[in-house]
Amino acid sequence: MTHSLAIKATGLVKDFGGRRAVDHVDMAVPAGTIYGVLGPNGAGKTTTLRMLLGIIDPDAGERLVLGHTAPRAVSARVGYLPEERGLYPAMKARDAIAFMGALRGLSWATGRTRGAEMLEAAGLGHAVDQKIRKLSKGMAQLVQLLGSMVHRPDLLVLDEPFSGLDPVNQERLETLIRGERDRGATILFSTHVMGHAQRLCDRLTIIAGGRHRFEGTVMDARATLPMRAHFVPRPGDEAVRALLPPGAAAAGDGFDFTVPEEGIEPLLVRMIGQGHGIAGLSIERPSLHDAFVRLVNAADADDRETAK
Repeated sequence: MTHSLAIKATGLVKDFGGRRAVDHVDMAVPAGTIYGVLGPNGAGKTTTLRMLLGIIDPDAGERLVLGHTAPRAVSARVGYLPEERGLYPAMKARDAIAFMGALRGLSWATGRTRGAEMLEAAGLGHAVDQKIRKLSKGMAQLVQLLGSMVHRPDLLVLDEPFSGLDPVNQERLETLIRGERDRGATILFSTHVMGHAQRLCDRLTIIAGGRHRFEGTVMDARATLPMRAHFVPRPGDEAVRALLPPGAAAAGDGFDFTVPEEGIEPLLVRMIGQGHGIAGLSIERPSLHDAFVRLVNAADADDRETAK
C-alpha cells in the first residue's frame, strides 16, 4: 500500500446563511485505502465531501485531491455516489451504468460491456436489461453505485452509501467497496452506521458539530475507551467480590467491570493468591459504536461549554 495521499484537506470552513456547517476540518486520506467520514446526522459530512469534490468551494482552507488543488480538474478520475440518488427510470440497468461512465469520458460500448459484467459479478445479472423503474430501491441504488465506478476511478466518494439498503444489498455493497480497494482505488465514504465502518475502514475521521473530533484507525478509536471484563466466580464464592475493582456490577452469572490501568494480571494474581478460583473470564475492547458515542457526546458537551 502506498503512503501517498489521495486527499489532503486543511482547515476547511463552510458557512450557510450565518450558520457554520464545517468548522476547520482537516483530513488526510492515504491512497489505496478505505477511509470513513463518520458523524451523526447534520454533522457536516456531506458538505465536507462536496467541498473535496469541488461541487462547492470552501470559505476558507485548502484541499488537494489526487495531487490537484482544483478537484474538478481530476473529475474523470473520480467516481461519486451522492446522498440524493437518481437515475432515469426508463433506462435499462446496463445503459444507466454506461451513461454514467460516458459522463466521465468512457465510451458507450465499453460502458455497456462493463455494466453487464459488473451487474453479473454483483449478483444482479438478471437485471441487465430491466428498466430502473422495475427495480427495487436497493437494486437501483447498487446500479447507481456501479455506474459511479464503471470508469475505474482512482478515487471513489460515496455519501451514505448504505442508507436504505437491506442486509443482503448492504453485504453486496461492502464486497464491492473491498473489491475497489483491492483494485487499487481509494474509497472515501460517509456514514453514521458504525458496523459498516468497523468492518471496512482502514482509517476514519469523526466529525461532530461541523468539527473534526478524531482521526485514526478503528483500533485507535476503540482504544479511546478502556477494556471491559466479565468475571465469573466459582459457585458460592461470595468473598471474591471484595477484590473486584470499584464500580464492578453484577451481570448474569458474574460481574462486569472496567479493566484497571495496570491490566487484569495483578487482579488475577491477588485472587488466586487468596484462594479464589475463576470459573470464567472474558475481556473485550469496546466497539467502534461505543467510542463514537463517547466522542460525539464529549464534543456536544464541549460545544455547550464554549457557548456559555
